[in-house]
Amino acid sequence: MNTNAPKVFRARRVITPNGEVAASVVVRDGRIAEIVPFDAPVDATDIVEVSDDAVLLPGLVDSHVHVNEPGRTAWEGFATATRAAAAGGITTLIDMPLNSIPATVDVAALREKRSVADGQCHIDVGFWGGAVGDNLAALPALAEAGVFGFKAFLLPSGVDEFCHLDAAQLEAAVRAVADIDATLIVHAEDPAVIDAAPQPHGPIYADFLASRPTEAETRAVRTLVELAERYDARVHVLHLAAACALPLLAAARARGVRITAETCPHYLTISAEQIPDGATEFKCCPPIRNRVNQQGLWNGLRDNVIDSVVSDHSPSTVELKRAGGGDFGKAWGGIAGLQLGLSAVWTAAPDWAGLTDVVHWMATAPADLVGLNHKGRIAIGADADLCVFAPHEEFVVDAAALQHRNPITAYDGRTLRGVVRSTWLRGEHITGDHPRGRLLQKGV
Repeated sequence: MNTNAPKVFRARRVITPNGEVAASVVVRDGRIAEIVPFDAPVDATDIVEVSDDAVLLPGLVDSHVHVNEPGRTAWEGFATATRAAAAGGITTLIDMPLNSIPATVDVAALREKRSVADGQCHIDVGFWGGAVGDNLAALPALAEAGVFGFKAFLLPSGVDEFCHLDAAQLEAAVRAVADIDATLIVHAEDPAVIDAAPQPHGPIYADFLASRPTEAETRAVRTLVELAERYDARVHVLHLAAACALPLLAAARARGVRITAETCPHYLTISAEQIPDGATEFKCCPPIRNRVNQQGLWNGLRDNVIDSVVSDHSPSTVELKRAGGGDFGKAWGGIAGLQLGLSAVWTAAPDWAGLTDVVHWMATAPADLVGLNHKGRIAIGADADLCVFAPHEEFVVDAAALQHRNPITAYDGRTLRGVVRSTWLRGEHITGDHPRGRLLQKGV
């Protein structure tokens, strides 16, 4: 193959950082070399014509994925996760440091994970490190080895090998990441509030919801704002589910505090009122809350208080998700939705939100969070990571037909609008047959 020969993607609808245009996107050596008018003559024999009912998007960037390999590959794995991601229009993901064994809390564990991932990935993959209290001295070495930042929990993570931080350890972690100009990403629920709430038990979803009150999120966000401001640290709030925390974030950002936040498709598209009792495929932490709260999250996106929308793909075996026969206290928590996020968000998007907004939330903003300025945008010099998306086409989700490893998802049976027709990594079509993804390092 002549890698110097240009490939051209021609579409009447192309989502760029400057809005939607009709354009021909010229690709050379895997990067976007030119963006010219749709009808401009181009010297290329390899032309991808995007049909008029579809839109050319940048490949999405998902900065919150639990691949779980090595150690819990029965839950997921690099081959299945990256194939599912590509089927959903995602061309880059950043893997979380926990649920794999060993957890990514030192350089040796990072090397092991990279070794296992090498040659399996259908899209590009980077890695978060972990901050677990007793490894804070190891954070500079992990940063030097190329992780994109550090994840921390304020309460037990659910797996013994990834410990949460107490108040003193959290402050030390914020100070440590500030010293090396890294980012701390945090599961933000306050442990004292959770401990005081009723313990999760039984099949009634309202009882599970009561076990994770909104105050747990607001109190944790307040703590993170205070620490980020004290140490001028970069802190990111993971999977925000409680809209009542948004005023805290908005006020902090107005003061110049370096704090950002994400939410997830399941919080934007599913409400507590829709969840049947015993349906533990909907269990996640923080939990899916009510419709009024959901509208608040959409408003947070509209007002630029929430920066990004990412999957928090946290899969497990069917047996673990259904442990206890529908008991929300016993089932594993986590939503498997890596392949479906774009369609889910587009289906639920309010009238004021267009594809340009969705691309910003699901491609550009996550790429910016991790410093991948050549990802998540159709712009000259960026990687030619692209997605052909049919926004008006509908489909019914069949969990058994999805590409992730275990056939269970909260979206099963839902009708979604918007179909990913093809996904391209550096100008090459991802077929799922030949892994071409690269392992990414921050700063390289």
